[in-house]
This record gives sequence, structure tokens and C-alpha cells, in this order.
Amino acid sequence: VQLQASGGGLVQPGGSLRLSCAASGLILSINDMGWYRQAPGKQRELVATITRGGTTNVADSVKGRFTISRESAKNTVYLQMNSLKPEDTAVYYCNADVRTIPSSRVYWGQGTLVTVSS
Repeated sequence: VQLQASGGGLVQPGGSLRLSCAASGLILSINDMGWYRQAPGKQRELVATITRGGTTNVADSVKGRFTISRESAKNTVYLQMNSLKPEDTAVYYCNADVRTIPSSRVYWGQGTLVTVSS
């Protein structure tokens, strides 16, 4: 199983980006999917998660600006980021709790860099 994240880049403050993360491989089903980020010199932190049923959990620091969604038929999770701030600059990682063979486990994507700067 592999997770491929994309959509990062350089954006000005106030701008928007949409991150995507597609899971591929021997996938029986996917439970929770999520996005985390790690800024330089800081620990990785949760940004948002979404359950298989569509229930979301969003960090207070991005609530009202970021939206997580998923397209189960494509094993893909998205992060729509609006009103970006310089403090949103980080490497963004996706993860997914995948039911596979021989057993379920959490997989991580490779990370995509988001830079918010004028």
C-alpha cells in the first residue's frame, strides 16, 4: 500500500491550495484518513481527520479555513486550505488506516511542502 500526496507549493498569504492524497495497492477498505503537518523545528501536529462515515475533526488553528473531505471510490483524501497564513508553512503529511492483507495498519504519505509567503 502506498499513499501519494500532491498539491503543495508556494502561495501568498490569503491564498488557497488544495492537497490530495491517493492510496493505492492491496486495499480492502480504509477507515480514518487524515492530514498532519510539521513546521521547521516543531513536532508533527494533527490538522484534520475524517472517518469512513464522513465525520471530521479539525484542529482549532485551522478551523473555518481548512476543510477535509474524501472520495472513497478513489481512496483519496483532500485538504482544501483557504485564507492561508505564514504560520501554515509546513510539510503536510497524509495518513490512512488501511485494512489490507495480512492485517490493518496506518500508512503515511511522503509529505508535500506548503510555503505561505509574500
